[in-house]
Amino acid sequence: MTTDVKLYSLDFSAIRTYLIALAFVAGNIVLPQLCHTVHMGGLTWLPIYFFTLLAAYKYGIAAGLFTAVASPVTNCLLFGMPAEAALPAILIKSVLLALIAAFAAHRSGRVSLALLAAVVLGYQVTGTLCEWALKSDLWLAAQDFRIGIPGMLVQVFGGWAVLKYILRK
Repeated sequence: MTTDVKLYSLDFSAIRTYLIALAFVAGNIVLPQLCHTVHMGGLTWLPIYFFTLLAAYKYGIAAGLFTAVASPVTNCLLFGMPAEAALPAILIKSVLLALIAAFAAHRSGRVSLALLAAVVLGYQVTGTLCEWALKSDLWLAAQDFRIGIPGMLVQVFGGWAVLKYILRK
């Protein structure tokens, strides 16, 4: 299930990069708000990462990093979610996701379920190790693997579907 799609590598100095990234940031604001309407929705569905994955994979490192940083910070400032105490770990995972997704897309030039699964596992495993180092609590650091498997699956399968069918051009 590998598909060729048009992938971009937008420049940090281009206005278009920030306009596209702002659209993904908006998605990363709306989706978490929807998920937080259900009990443990944020912890289960990991919505803050979905549009970061799409931005980085489709539009490259600049759009991905902007989305990765602006999304959690904006959500924290506007809605208090994620909580300030959780912000460092979420920012680390978001930035890792942007870096890994942009790298994978650039190297492969395609989108596949296996590649997206590797991207999601890559940022989650590395992010969990970083969070463990920050908090000195493996149980807490592994929360995404204990509770967030549905969200990781949505990132892989939903991300693949959006990249393959919606963001094709």
